[in-house]
Amino acid sequence: MEQIRKLIFFKTYFFDFYENQEQKVKQKMDFGLFLLQYVKQVPSKHIGSTLEKNLFYLRVKQGSNIFRIFFCYDEDKIVVIMNGFTKKTQKTPTKEIDKAISIIKQYFDEK
Repeated sequence: MEQIRKLIFFKTYFFDFYENQEQKVKQKMDFGLFLLQYVKQVPSKHIGSTLEKNLFYLRVKQGSNIFRIFFCYDEDKIVVIMNGFTKKTQKTPTKEIDKAISIIKQYFDEK
């Protein structure tokens, strides 16, 4: 299978979150990241977008737990994985969106 997009994990934000998850959750996150890398059109049940420009999220569900992994695009073929969080309410917390926007800015400033 041919890789369609390259994943960049910016700093340790994502891995700090990932390391604290159970194995089943990690497997589902790995599957979602695989889809981002190798599937041309990722099904909408796996990804979503926020109202912010160039801020997207990967949906992961394990049992009754819901997780989001924020990412953005850098050019056409590069996906920058930023941070993740456990979703506890119907609406994505503004604090988490603001954190992701701050990380995007930091990424492009340091690039």
